[in-house]
Amino acid sequence: MELRLATVTPDNVDAACRLRMRPEQEGVVAPVAVSLAEAYASPDVAWPRLVVGADDEVLGFVMAAFDPDNEIEAFRCGIWRLNVAADAQGLGVGRFAVQAVVEEARRRGNDRITVLWERHPHGPEGFYLRLGFRPTGAELFGEVVGELVLPPGNSPGPPAADG
Repeated sequence: MELRLATVTPDNVDAACRLRMRPEQEGVVAPVAVSLAEAYASPDVAWPRLVVGADDEVLGFVMAAFDPDNEIEAFRCGIWRLNVAADAQGLGVGRFAVQAVVEEARRRGNDRITVLWERHPHGPEGFYLRLGFRPTGAELFGEVVGELVLPPGNSPGPPAADG
């Protein structure tokens, strides 16, 4: 599957806001519209991107946060939000999005990224664990703090199509 990142523009913002996950996941992660409002309110920190397919179809949304001076270590460099369209799950869209955050984190000189997830039967914990994130033992706002330590050197090849 051909995937690429795209910035959110006036031409694709409606499609981004229409992105829907599986119904059982909707209570676990905020809708894209909420994420875009948060990005607008924090433009120096938020890094929102769309994952689009061959015909510019919006298949996913990822927002990272890069705030090296944040007093909370888990918020200095990491995934703030990840949404994958219901019919695109299992096709590598989520893995591609996480790899994009890894590459941007490296570009900015970071050696680890974090993510918070809610323990929920339909939550993303298994997905993040399969990608190599490990719980730090900390919790924030009732959510698990996970981290992925980035190995030195260049990023691995293209994302595999199982995430």
